[in-house]
Amino acid sequence: MATAGWNGWNRPANASHHTERGVFSDSSLQRLISALDRIGRNLREVLNLVHELSERGVGVRSLADPLPINTADEGMGRIAFLLLALFAEMESTFTAERAAHARTVAEAAGRQIGRPIGHPEDKIEYARLLKAQGDSLGQIAAKTGIPKTSLHRYLAAGRTA
Repeated sequence: MATAGWNGWNRPANASHHTERGVFSDSSLQRLISALDRIGRNLREVLNLVHELSERGVGVRSLADPLPINTADEGMGRIAFLLLALFAEMESTFTAERAAHARTVAEAAGRQIGRPIGHPEDKIEYARLLKAQGDSLGQIAAKTGIPKTSLHRYLAAGRTA
């Protein structure tokens, strides 16, 4: 889809028919998207966007889906597009549920969740001790080898705990 002079709206880039929100009002336009899950965070957003664009006479067509479905077509094309959007949201929901389950299982097994701590706990405790003795962050960073930005985080966590 790298045709010179054309933009993502499937219209010449120098076209002058813009509405107030940047959407063309000509009925021959299509909005090309890479995948359905890229135009909204959930099914409601996808439906609202497709409805708003169809009111302006702009069709939406997904490049990732195997069927050439265009929302500008009345009837079956629009229904097929909405079903694919529903399946995309279902997949997103199932992925989030699987990730949450995997985190729960890992926590139950005693594995650390998330990014690993970048510095050993003994160095962090030494930094806390130095801070309690009145050393500056620059001095603590020089003695422990922990950057000041990390020291801010570690020492702030030590105060609240």
